[in-house]
Amino acid sequence: MFADRIETKWIEAFKQQFALCGVQPGDPVAILSESQSRQLNVHLSELALGLLGARVFHVVVPTPRQTAPVPVRSTGASQALGNLGPVIAALASSVLVVDLTLEGLLHAPELPKILQGGARVLMVSNEHPEVLERLPSDPALQTKVRAGLKKLRNAKEMRVTSAAGTDLTVRVDGAPVGGTWGFADRPGMVAHWPGGLCLCFPKSGTVNGRLVLAPGDLNLTFKRYIETPVTLSIVDDFIVDIQGSGVDAALFESYLSAWGDRNAYAVSHVGWGMNPKARWDALVCYDKADVNGTEARAFAGNFLFSTGANETAGRYTEGHFDLPMRGCTIALDGEVIVAAGVLQGELA
Repeated sequence: MFADRIETKWIEAFKQQFALCGVQPGDPVAILSESQSRQLNVHLSELALGLLGARVFHVVVPTPRQTAPVPVRSTGASQALGNLGPVIAALASSVLVVDLTLEGLLHAPELPKILQGGARVLMVSNEHPEVLERLPSDPALQTKVRAGLKKLRNAKEMRVTSAAGTDLTVRVDGAPVGGTWGFADRPGMVAHWPGGLCLCFPKSGTVNGRLVLAPGDLNLTFKRYIETPVTLSIVDDFIVDIQGSGVDAALFESYLSAWGDRNAYAVSHVGWGMNPKARWDALVCYDKADVNGTEARAFAGNFLFSTGANETAGRYTEGHFDLPMRGCTIALDGEVIVAAGVLQGELA
C-alpha cells in the first residue's frame, strides 16, 4: 500500500512528538528496537531526534524465538530485552527511551528498572508512519485524560451497559489507574503514541456480568471487526461461557483455549478511549501489517475491555485480547461519563 521511504512530513511528525516529550539539545536518547522492528520508524526517530540536537544512540536486540502455541499480538509486554543487565542500564541512564519494540515495554518486566533510573519511555506503536502522522499528540488532551483518571481513581464501581446486551459491573476501588495523553515529559513516565486512554487493572474477584461484542466492535489481536455477536459470561473476573453462532465466537474460543491457561480467560484491564482524532473505522483502510491497532484503543468514547495478564490480581499469561467496543454507556458510581459511546461533561 505504501512506499516505505523517508518523507519530510514524517520526520516533522516524529520531531513534534519528541519535542512534546521535552527533548533538549544534548540529551542522551536511546532508540530501542529489535531485529524485526519497523525500520522506517527507527530511521525517522533518529533523524527527528537529530534535528532536536539530542545525542542519539541505538540499542538493538534480536527478536526472541516464538514459543507460544499461537501468534502473539499487541500484548504491550515485549520479551525482547530478556532481562539483559547492560541493556537495562543503558536505557535507564537515558533521558528518553524511544521504544520501537514490536510488543512494547508497557508490561515488560524490565520497565520498572528503566523508569527507576530516571528515564522516561515513549512507546511508538508499531504502525506505519502514515497512521502516526494522522494522530499527533495534542497537549490539550492531557487535561481531559487527567480529569478522567481522577474520576476513575475516586470511584468505587464501574457499570457498563449497552443496547446490545452488555451489563457488566466492576469494583474499581483500590484498582491501579493508568492512562496516557500521548507523550512522556517527565522522568519515570511511560506513554504511548498514539495516546488518549483512561483505564484500570481491577483487583481479584471484582468483575461480574455479561459482555456482548456487537458488529462493529473490534478484536485487536486479530485486527478484525466483529461481524456476528459474541456473548461472554463473566464470573469473578473469568470468562466462564462464550456464546455466538458465527466465526467470531469460534475464533475467540479457539484462541483462548490454545493457551491451556485459565488466566487467559481472565480480565486484564478496563477503561475508555479519549482521543477525538482517533477513528474506529480506520482499521478497515489498512493492511494488517501496517497497523497495531493503537488508534482503535484510543478512539473517543469506546469501552476498552481486555483479557489476559493482570499483575494487580496476581495473574500472568501471554494470552491477550484488547476489545474496543462502541455504543456502550459507562457510569462511575452512577455518574455517566460515556453515554452510548459519547464522552460526557468535562471529558468531552
